[in-house]
Amino acid sequence: MIHKRLHRFTIAAVLAMASLCSTASIPAGYYNSLDGKSGQALKDAIHDLVSQHTTFSYGSLWIYFAETDCQANDKSKVWDMYSDNTYYFRGGTSGVSGMHKEHSLPKSWWGGYDENQGYAGYTDINHLYPANGEANMAKSNFPLGEVSRATFDNGVTKVGPPKSGQGGGSYSVFEPDDRYKGDFARTYFYMACAYQHYQWRYTYMLNNSTWKTLNEWSIDLLCRWARNDAVSDKEVDRNEAVQRYQNNRNPFIDIPQLFEYIWGNRQGEVFYLSDAGTSTDTTTYTGDPVLITPTQGTVLDFGEVAIGKSIDYTLYIKGMGLNNPLSVQLYRYDYEMFSIPVTSVSRTVANSAEGYPLKITYTPTATGEHTARLLISDGGLVGSVGVELRARCLPVPTLSQLEALPATGITDNSYVANWRKATEGVDYYIITRTVYNKNTGETRTETFTTDNGDITSYAFDDRQSGETHTYSVQSYRLGYTSEPSNVITIDMSGITGIEADKPLQVLQMDGAILIKCSEDVGCADIYDMAGRIVRHIDNLQDDMVIELPRGIYLLKTATCRTAWKIAVR
Repeated sequence: MIHKRLHRFTIAAVLAMASLCSTASIPAGYYNSLDGKSGQALKDAIHDLVSQHTTFSYGSLWIYFAETDCQANDKSKVWDMYSDNTYYFRGGTSGVSGMHKEHSLPKSWWGGYDENQGYAGYTDINHLYPANGEANMAKSNFPLGEVSRATFDNGVTKVGPPKSGQGGGSYSVFEPDDRYKGDFARTYFYMACAYQHYQWRYTYMLNNSTWKTLNEWSIDLLCRWARNDAVSDKEVDRNEAVQRYQNNRNPFIDIPQLFEYIWGNRQGEVFYLSDAGTSTDTTTYTGDPVLITPTQGTVLDFGEVAIGKSIDYTLYIKGMGLNNPLSVQLYRYDYEMFSIPVTSVSRTVANSAEGYPLKITYTPTATGEHTARLLISDGGLVGSVGVELRARCLPVPTLSQLEALPATGITDNSYVANWRKATEGVDYYIITRTVYNKNTGETRTETFTTDNGDITSYAFDDRQSGETHTYSVQSYRLGYTSEPSNVITIDMSGITGIEADKPLQVLQMDGAILIKCSEDVGCADIYDMAGRIVRHIDNLQDDMVIELPRGIYLLKTATCRTAWKIAVR
């Protein structure tokens, strides 16, 4: 059992101690735009405040996890909210064996990354956590909830059918441990505001309305969890780390009772910062000029980039009471590897609610570690604010073509796509799926990504009657993708149309095996686990079905050097 620093506060204590535990780290004026608002206007103000943040590349997330999700008493250890296993960071963008990068609000609910919605929600570390891989696979894309009977339980994560009134139509829900239920509730409150403009494909917990956005059953659940599991030191510390990198905060951690004004027992009431104990500032600021974001100590890590590629990050510059233009400049060390489009920002734009989105581009001309500083000064500020820039340039990766394997776990509405793991290290895999509906004649093609390069399967549970599905797989590393793999086809009769790179594939069926090969492979022998030959085939051919009793077997052929291990059900 990992001993976690989870000192809990009641809401009253949080308000009384706000100046001691969290408010001191909140940038001056950060929440001014929320003051005096209620209902939809308050939720919209939260959206406008938190949705404008620095977005990262997916491959760089482990760099940030090392700061946002480390144990308080040992920063080399990962803080896993999905299991009590002990994991250690390996440094850089390398993942942790046995762990995934988990979207606590599943990316499939809105489709993940696309050209219209970009990377904002896809790589927002306010809802991304390192997670035990087994628990993450069991959790799948199920909604939060309370299970009536656990089909998976590792002592921290439970998965199973929901209690009455929960689930939003899903046959299973994910229930975190009691000590993390408030953490997940405040994460979902944040997401329901930050991405209220998204079009949700799965509406188990959310709906396509900017007001409330959460469904009634999920509101009841999340409000109860947030009240019963108050803000922890872990959440406060994580919020600080997120701000240093992503340039925004989760207001439901800083102001724990804020959710009550939107979804809870204070709906319709006007929210005042003074009542929250967060600030006595008003929306009309008359104090000295301040820079709200970025703050001193902000770090922008571009992660790993292949030479010949470039990457852009956006840093939001937002101030209050600025009376002169702001000067922005790059300096120190490898500053020539980075570029910005302007050298000054008008005070009017910087003082606006939106702030100024400064695009910083990293275009390396040599491999190696590169650092620089971005200096923001003047505007009437006392002193200046420095932002550290980090990046690593690597050689162009060599990516071999993958081999897609037959689907498994095929039912009327689901299956699991499989492939062989890449021989070289990769960031993740891209699954391209095409669905043809013979009833309507419509065809759609869509892509899905895995959480890391260790995963070699992807579950689909949306297969409909009359559909034929195909899939191929590519690996991704540093902006480069491999050639598409062979294509696997699944129609109403099962798996067909296998285009294997190798001359032999063996598909396991109930009571039999199906041979798929691009050429005759000669004679073959099938052995039981005692080493006895149970079947001899003179000439193994394509589409040959071989019936066998239930058991485990080895198939050896005259032309294949390795044996196939077969499990017949």
